[in-house]
Amino acid sequence: MRTWSLHPQYLDTKGLVSLWREALLAKHVLEGATRGYTRHPQLDRFKKADRPLDCINQYLAAVYQEAVERGYRFGKEKIDWGFRPSKLAVTKGQVRYEAEHLLSKLKSRDPERYDAWSKKRKFDLHPLFDLVEGDIEEWERYKPHH
Repeated sequence: MRTWSLHPQYLDTKGLVSLWREALLAKHVLEGATRGYTRHPQLDRFKKADRPLDCINQYLAAVYQEAVERGYRFGKEKIDWGFRPSKLAVTKGQVRYEAEHLLSKLKSRDPERYDAWSKKRKFDLHPLFDLVEGDIEEWERYKPHH
């Protein structure tokens, strides 16, 4: 499971569809509607939020909007549109790590998209997140190899 801090515009088709499915799974976990994945580290930042369900629905809304802009048909009814907008912090180190991780995926899955984004110095964030100083987040399962 990966809930990207980066804006969903950077994802290839496979990545966007996976993100939608994984964010819906995260929503089910946060609602207590499933017994699997309840301890997944990617959920920690949502669980620690003041209003976790508002945050995950806001997260899904941006993924849905990206899908609509691409002409995809994702299930709008799967989102509770009554969410109160929130902000979660994400560290600069985490964003750098995610950008590197995404580019490595794009290099093999979507070379054209990789070429478009590989020279980018500053990636936009998913609208739920505000950038703060710091290293890779504690909940990140995979650390970069140097």
